[in-house]
This record gives sequence, structure tokens and C-alpha cells, in this order.
Amino acid sequence: MTNLKIRTMNSNRLQLGIFAKTFARPTVEEIFDEVAGHRLPCVQFNFSCAGLPSLPEELELSVLERIRGSAVSRKVSLAAVSGTCNLIDPNPTRRSDGLQRVRVLISACSYVGTNVVTLCSGTRDPDDLWRSHPDNNSPQAWSDLRASLDEVLEVAELHDVTLGLEPELSNVVNSAPRARRLLDETESPNLKIIMDAANLIPPDELPRRTRILEEAFDILGNDLILAHAKELGPDGRAGNLPLGSGILDWDRYLELLSQAQFAGALIMHGFEETDLAASAAFLRDKLAQPA
Repeated sequence: MTNLKIRTMNSNRLQLGIFAKTFARPTVEEIFDEVAGHRLPCVQFNFSCAGLPSLPEELELSVLERIRGSAVSRKVSLAAVSGTCNLIDPNPTRRSDGLQRVRVLISACSYVGTNVVTLCSGTRDPDDLWRSHPDNNSPQAWSDLRASLDEVLEVAELHDVTLGLEPELSNVVNSAPRARRLLDETESPNLKIIMDAANLIPPDELPRRTRILEEAFDILGNDLILAHAKELGPDGRAGNLPLGSGILDWDRYLELLSQAQFAGALIMHGFEETDLAASAAFLRDKLAQPA
């Protein structure tokens, strides 16, 4: 399948986007200038781009209007806002604070022109959100995840916002089957999945990497709200490489997105700004989209 280009109607409807925080600029206007300059129609926005914490304690209307106005004037849409926090933080006070901040983001979505907040499922590690912990697979960790999600889903349903949860090897939802279990248990139309192929492949299962993706799409393909484009290194580590320079099976990944009739945003990340031009060109070539 070398050099396969996906030319179906569905793949052409994909919107190629990027993490807004890829651009280290002092103002949101300058960040959106860069996004538009690279002919990218959408971003996953992080409030750190507006000089705030990623999870603000509160948000002023003037800030939200400035973000939306800056994006709209440059014809850039916000595919989602990042709401990453530790949903199973072993410290109950920190966990509660994170959930309250996610509620703030949810209530702000309509003001910045989006209806998606991204989440990870969290870890029992007290210091590093991206480090696994043996207790992640415990019944109590799952119970805490369900309780946290129930809290924020109630607010999301009130504001007509979708929560996109991204499976991560280091988190409690560390595989496609566990993501499927979560969807089935919550039974909420406001909970969907962020598909990031590089995050699903354990380093000790690299020879099965394409099959792992196929199995993930078999059970999650109908419940995707967002897709991420991040490279997989030869050592099994996700990210820190330009797209197309690692071992991810991009042809199959894009084909699976097309077969799932996914027509949302494909958000690039996991590389330096200097690698953006090459990464975007790589994906546009795969998708047969104009530069």
C-alpha cells in the first residue's frame, strides 16, 4: 500500500488542523495568523495560547470574544478546546479542582465557537499525567473515572457539548476495548472518542501495529469526534517526530478513517513548529488535498 492516496469523498471532507499551542506567539492574533498562513482551517485550542492556564479557574467574556473574533476573521475554526486534567487524580482535592475547571471550559465553549472539549482518562501517578501506574487497572480507578465523567457529562449535556476522550497507554483507558467499555457503560451521546493511532500501540507490540488499529476501528469507528495525527517512532514512542518519518501505517490509518466515514478534524501535533510544513505536506499528499 506504499504511496496510497485516499481520494474518497469522505476523506476529502477531513479538515486538516493543528494544536494551536504548536506556535509559541505572544498573542492569539499572531497564533491564528500562523495557522491561517499554513492554510489550516482549524485548531485544537488551548487557553494557554491566550496567556491563561490551560484549565482556567474563570474566564472573562472579553477574552472569549477576542479568541472567537481572532479566529473568525482569519477563517479558522476551533475544532475543540483542550480540557486535559487527571480524572482519577489520587489527590481528591486536585481532582475536584480539575473537574471544576473543566466545567468552566464547557460553559465557555459556545462563546469561542466550538462544542467539543478534549479529555484524557487520567492516571494514579501523582506527579505525571502521562506516566502509567499499576493501580490504573484497579476497580477503584475505574469507579473514580466513572464518577468524574458523570460530573462533567451532566454539564456537557446541559450546554450541548461533546466530551472527546483520548485513550492513552499510560492512562486508565489504555486500549480500545476499555474505551468501548466506557462508552457502553455511560451510554451518553455527549461522550465520544478521540482517535490517535500512535497512542494505541504498546512498544512491545510494534509488529502488530496495523492490526491494533484495525481492531480499534472495528469497535470505536462509529463513535469518533476527533482524530489526531501524531507519528510513532521506531522505539514505540509516540510523538517528537515529523509526520511521515516514523513507522505509523499512515495509509491504513487514513483508510480506516475514511471507511468509518469520519469527516471531522484531523489534528496534527507531536512535532516542533519547524516540522509543520513537511508534516502538513506529507498528509496533504496522502489525502490528495491541495497545498
